[in-house]
Amino acid sequence: MDKATKQGIVAELISLLTQGNAHVTFEEACADLTPEIWNQHVPHAPYSIWQLAEHIRIAQWDIVEFSLGEKHESPDWPAGYWPARDATADKQQWQGTLAQIQADRQRFIDLLHDEKTNLLAPIPHGTGQTILREAMLIADHTAYHTGEIILVRRLLSNW
Repeated sequence: MDKATKQGIVAELISLLTQGNAHVTFEEACADLTPEIWNQHVPHAPYSIWQLAEHIRIAQWDIVEFSLGEKHESPDWPAGYWPARDATADKQQWQGTLAQIQADRQRFIDLLHDEKTNLLAPIPHGTGQTILREAMLIADHTAYHTGEIILVRRLLSNW
């Protein structure tokens, strides 16, 4: 892949990871919330907004760590990817979750920009995954759960 093509693909992936494009961004979905809202459950929805955000954080961290090195061990599925059903977050935990999502996203973006990164080469310690696939996985997974966050906010009359 020539340099210009890679730069174009990386620009599109970064847009996919950071912009809303056809939907609301994760940051917009999580803006202006209070602990009462981010910790509240709604009937028939298994997770609070914070639990969804924390799940996004854990899953994205796992993908980034996997992409960066072979020594990473993923959490057990599914328990290691979700906080406990009754877990809540105070303001510091909420802000920590949001900050870590941004920091890990930036670490992945830095990997995309690295001239040594081959977007299409199988990750040596993986089972066929590529950095391109992992970028799309982060974006897809985050968008899916961002939609759930918005739905929970709507059910709480907070959207």
